[in-house]
Amino acid sequence: MKRRSFIKSSIGLGLSWSGIQADERAEQPENRSTVPERHPLKPNPAPSDKPHILLIMTDQQRGDALGCMGNPYIITPHLDQLAAEGTLFVCGYTSTPSSTPARSGLLTGLSPWHHGMLGYGAVAPQYRYEMPQMLRDLGYYTFGIGKMHWNPQNSLHGFHQTLIDESGRVESKDFISDYRKWFQLQAPGENPDKTGIGWNDHGDRVYQLDERLHPTTWTGQTACELIRHYDTPQPLFLKVSFARPHSPYDPPQRYLDLYKGKEMPKPVHGDWCQQYAERKNPEDMPSDAPFANFGDEYAQNSLRHYYANITFIDDQIGQIIQCLKDKDMYDNTLICFTADHGDMMGDHYHWRKTYPYEGSTHIPYIVKWPTSMKRQIPDGSRLDYPVELRDFLPTFLDIAGGKIPEDMDGRSLKTLVQTDHPAWRKYIDLEHATCYSEENYWCGLTDGKMKYVWNLHNGSEQLFDLQKDPQELHNCVADKAYINIRQEMKTALAEHLKERGDSFVKDGVLQTRSNMLYSPNFPGKE
Repeated sequence: MKRRSFIKSSIGLGLSWSGIQADERAEQPENRSTVPERHPLKPNPAPSDKPHILLIMTDQQRGDALGCMGNPYIITPHLDQLAAEGTLFVCGYTSTPSSTPARSGLLTGLSPWHHGMLGYGAVAPQYRYEMPQMLRDLGYYTFGIGKMHWNPQNSLHGFHQTLIDESGRVESKDFISDYRKWFQLQAPGENPDKTGIGWNDHGDRVYQLDERLHPTTWTGQTACELIRHYDTPQPLFLKVSFARPHSPYDPPQRYLDLYKGKEMPKPVHGDWCQQYAERKNPEDMPSDAPFANFGDEYAQNSLRHYYANITFIDDQIGQIIQCLKDKDMYDNTLICFTADHGDMMGDHYHWRKTYPYEGSTHIPYIVKWPTSMKRQIPDGSRLDYPVELRDFLPTFLDIAGGKIPEDMDGRSLKTLVQTDHPAWRKYIDLEHATCYSEENYWCGLTDGKMKYVWNLHNGSEQLFDLQKDPQELHNCVADKAYINIRQEMKTALAEHLKERGDSFVKDGVLQTRSNMLYSPNFPGKE
């Protein structure tokens, strides 16, 4: 299918939903539109002074995995259009690149040290700042759909209600996700994991069941159903959280076919990662190995399936946006798109996340503003300020007419589009507690142009010039030309970490230390 034909046909999957039931999609020729017949909907009567807020996120999507980010290999027409109608933040980062700490920062608007999670662990049952509760207090109807990854798993954190897909994870006693309950109504006795790939594996396979049963379809169509039924005068805050493209890399066949015969980029290998370069046979390694060289063909095939899953999500996002337009809600909605972290996809022989490198820390970051909001910059602008997940909550509070707490680390993104020369942070902080290996324990800073990394385990350093070397092929920490910037960023990192005490910074000098997963600020920690 040509890209133009895909864009025309990708608005709908031909699904007609009512409650929890769905009709089968009739097969249609490839070059025909699959948009279902639409019925007149009652316009939503939300007040104009408080726009609706739609937060769409994916799990484990790299920042470069969007057409609007200059990637010629991937098909994302609806997200590209959203960026054209809004603002594309090209230096979007996640400070702690794994699911639960990243989602804690998104939930609270706080930095890792201040919300308390420095690596992968269990989210606290309650925080002093929580996005759904704060918006609920401002008069919003708050609803969450998809992956939350909270503890306990049915926690609400201020949502009026959630419908959850947790990718098969059962971390709370007797927990069954809403998606899995729905699945058994639709396919009694069938196995939702029939594809046979674990949720941290980096192998790939086509989805083995009907496309309408896939969790991506369920998440997208459940969001559409809520929007179609939304007739309350309260402004809506809706979080739609897709569990993909996080593994399993399991797209339906028709999405994989869009990439058939299409060459995929090869994984990149820096001059600093040769300890992992020895070629390995995937059959001889764990299917979720965090470090391994399985060869270019293996990585490219995984990437092809990964990209197909993103195109699948993009298609669902297109339908969600169309539902907003059908309800006359689109112009009055702040729409944000992001991810919790990225996926290394074999770059530098690394897989999955938790690393300081771009594949892991750099995330998609798109904001489409309400039409009524005055802006100094035109739609389709690309901004290179370093922004992070913590910045969404203060933005939502700002646009909803609420007060941003003085001790909230995030900042309102409105500043960046309403001010000619906005004051903004110079660097965003990055870190992750020990994961996958003892050496993978680090802190760092980036402004999207340079990146400095300090290894807390052994004191080694890395410095990357992201403008000249966006793939981080060369560690320039020892290069004479970078002596000054290395020292400047090392000093800035020490300044950032000094509130943590002598075990992190002593007399202005960065220290090596043993692992710390939760800071003293973690709720309930003595």
